[in-house]
Amino acid sequence: MQIEVTRDVFRLAQVFTISRGSRTEAKVLTVRIRDGGVTGVGECVPYARYDETLESVTAEIEGLPGSFTRADLYDLLPAGAARNAVDCALWDLEAKRAGKRVWELAGLPVPGPEITAYTLSLDTPEKMRAQAAENAFRPLLKIKLGTPDDMPRLEAVRAGAPDARIIIDANEGWSAAVYAELAPHLVRLGVSLVEQPLPAGEDEALIGMERPVPVCADESCHDRASLPGLKGKYDVINIKLDKTGGLTEALALREEGLALGYDVMVGCMVGSSLAMAPATLVAQGALVTDLDGPLLLAEDRETPLVFDDAGVHPPGAALWG
Repeated sequence: MQIEVTRDVFRLAQVFTISRGSRTEAKVLTVRIRDGGVTGVGECVPYARYDETLESVTAEIEGLPGSFTRADLYDLLPAGAARNAVDCALWDLEAKRAGKRVWELAGLPVPGPEITAYTLSLDTPEKMRAQAAENAFRPLLKIKLGTPDDMPRLEAVRAGAPDARIIIDANEGWSAAVYAELAPHLVRLGVSLVEQPLPAGEDEALIGMERPVPVCADESCHDRASLPGLKGKYDVINIKLDKTGGLTEALALREEGLALGYDVMVGCMVGSSLAMAPATLVAQGALVTDLDGPLLLAEDRETPLVFDDAGVHPPGAALWG
């Protein structure tokens, strides 16, 4: 078994800003695993929020032994970007060897398209209204917020896209007081979900707090080990493969989360179609699908995912799986 890790950079269509900073490009790692003349591929996005860098994740992957299975990965790598890329590459490798699609190997129904959110970058109210108006034709908009002065931004987006379904991602940027103040206005403006309003280490404040709009755990939910700590705080879990450490754990987290009564959102970091491809399988039937990474890029993989009025479609075999 040969493992190759390469760095790829994809230019963004425009500057992308969240409460933690801005970027103009997506820097990803592409993993190729060759075995017996067959090559499986996967992609991950190292995330500084979790102390990951391109260098540290590359070192994790290059430190793997010469032979291992997907089951072995749970002992070889922690949940995170490195395990994600390797796990997804192994799924792709297995599918190519078997001459089947990944969903067949996983015992899943044939997947179909899912309506995906489209993310509006954090900006001034005037610019966010313009972004909203430009994308008002989309059925689901996600707003990046997370400052003490978000009310004018939210009002501006609703004015720019009066008919769109809206969800909010605060990226841990609010305090309990700010969230409590905004909550009634979220209902008034037709917001259907709020993602991670409080910092992951301070979300105990959500226990007993009125939640008129469903609250989704993102930074507070990584894998199945996170679930006990979410009780009483959240209504929805956001499953991202770069947090779970791959498709294998993402599918297991979805199953266990649903069994515990949580709704499911499937999200992404800003990456290419290769990163989104495995996540489309997890997103089947999800309350919210947020796999718009390729829509934010100025360039993508050679055989990208298809996005149309029906949503984001599962990958073709030439891309992954």
